[in-house]
Amino acid sequence: MNASLRVHRKTVAADGVVTLELAAADGGRLKDWTPGSHIDVVLPTGTRQYSLCGDRWDPGRYRIGVLREPGGRGGSAYVHDELDVGDEVGVGGPRNNFPLVPSPEYLFVAGGIGITPLLPMVHQAELLGARWRLLYGGRHRASMAFLAELAAYGDRVLVRPQDEYGLLDLAGFLGAPRPDVKIYACGPAPLLDAIERVCEPWPPHTLRTERFVADAGEPARTKPFEVELVRSGLLVTVPPSTSVLDAVAGAGVEVLSSCRQGTCGTCETTVLAGRPEHRDAILEDHERAADDCMFVCVSRSLSDRLVLDL
Repeated sequence: MNASLRVHRKTVAADGVVTLELAAADGGRLKDWTPGSHIDVVLPTGTRQYSLCGDRWDPGRYRIGVLREPGGRGGSAYVHDELDVGDEVGVGGPRNNFPLVPSPEYLFVAGGIGITPLLPMVHQAELLGARWRLLYGGRHRASMAFLAELAAYGDRVLVRPQDEYGLLDLAGFLGAPRPDVKIYACGPAPLLDAIERVCEPWPPHTLRTERFVADAGEPARTKPFEVELVRSGLLVTVPPSTSVLDAVAGAGVEVLSSCRQGTCGTCETTVLAGRPEHRDAILEDHERAADDCMFVCVSRSLSDRLVLDL
């Protein structure tokens, strides 16, 4: 269920980036969250997901960073140009699809607005006494938010604007593959594709990424398939042009959803049998291999039938 929160403060954090601090109108306590969490923000242009990047120990404030995206769906333009202090927005969550797992050492890599989920992780790693370093890239220094906050960490933070340093030296930053390290990366697709290649020799499950959008290409299956909804006692045919989410909704079975892009995790559904085609930007490779859940807004089927716990 969405809560209505008020814009308490709006700040220009960098060229093309604003931060919003959201609070309850009555000043009440907000839901707790952990590093890597995001919230759903309900805007007139639709629901958008933004990583929480403030102080998780502040019970009355959520902070998010919003990049202006000229080619986007209108949400960022609304936030930048129309949303103001005192306005109210619907907020769902928090939810965490990008959790910080225990490790004696962390390597963080951020590209642009991808710094937002990593800020609380850096703070948490510092509190835990873990070894950590952060590599932060952007097009130019003026476009990189939160530099003043990160300066407090000294040389453990490497700020590398592209116009000054070129592309990020991922291999040089990460060093030789070794155990007992977790690598967290968030940023645009080319950066994450590059770090996935660099991390291929590393131990399994070392790298964890969060993508802004799912990038799965064309579906593997072009024929209709069936979904059996066990709890509802229904068998639904899903045409190639229809999502599983819309197909089951058309049969009268509603699944809670938000982003419809495979990035927020709201529509996670248990798979009881069959082989889903995972097209989300959330699951790690080992989670996909388990084939025991799927995000029905974007994922489809490789088998003739999927059996879902719906």
